[in-house]
Amino acid sequence: MSVFWWAHFRKTKAGIKLHTLFDINTQIPVFIHITEANVHDVNAMDIINYEPFAYYIFDRAYVDYLRLYQITKSTAYFVVRAKSNLKFKRMYSKKTDKSTGVIYDQTGKIDGFYTSKDYPEKIRKVKFFDAENNKMLIFLTNNFDLSAGQIALLYKQRWQIELFFKWIKQHLKVKTFWGTKENAVRIQINIAIITYCLVSIIAKDLKINRSIYEILQILSASLLDKTPVNELLMKSDYNNVNELDSNQLVFNLF
Repeated sequence: MSVFWWAHFRKTKAGIKLHTLFDINTQIPVFIHITEANVHDVNAMDIINYEPFAYYIFDRAYVDYLRLYQITKSTAYFVVRAKSNLKFKRMYSKKTDKSTGVIYDQTGKIDGFYTSKDYPEKIRKVKFFDAENNKMLIFLTNNFDLSAGQIALLYKQRWQIELFFKWIKQHLKVKTFWGTKENAVRIQINIAIITYCLVSIIAKDLKINRSIYEILQILSASLLDKTPVNELLMKSDYNNVNELDSNQLVFNLF
């Protein structure tokens, strides 16, 4: 905290939060908002430009009925995991096949004096048993056309953003900061995300069947190589590149 005084988190610790909207199809982030770590997750929902008919998948930290209603008014769809203190007034239910993991599929309204005003329209509540992880999950959605199983499958795709952050922590480690001011840290974090996006775009456009980590290793060992990128990535074996152990070409990804 004495070094990064602007990144409020705790009394003795500083931290930042990377609010991210991750596109499942392209496997790249389409929205990133950097804040101090003590800023609540739901605040990022205020600056997202919701696309009509797109699906937005949220963890339960993003349960804010007024903000979720903004998605509905934008003619977009959301799937969010419900909180344990959910107050829901059931209107009717659909028949379900419990062997598929769907326990119930209900339509109703959010109950509660303030929450019912925040989200006044009907909403769908789906209870699903995840046999793979032995977990009972409850989802809320404003989509009434997809099957309950498809709603559960959509939420399962949210794991992709967890893998994205896991990848960042493993491979884009910020070992040293070039500066301690807020703008310097923001630039450094943005460079890391831009690097990830560029490599991901290259892999997709060139149809390279390699992980982003492998591509980064090849590029880091071939910075002065004049071989065309597509040939370099298709022919190189990153496990056998001698330059990887060289001290002359150090490629730091922040």
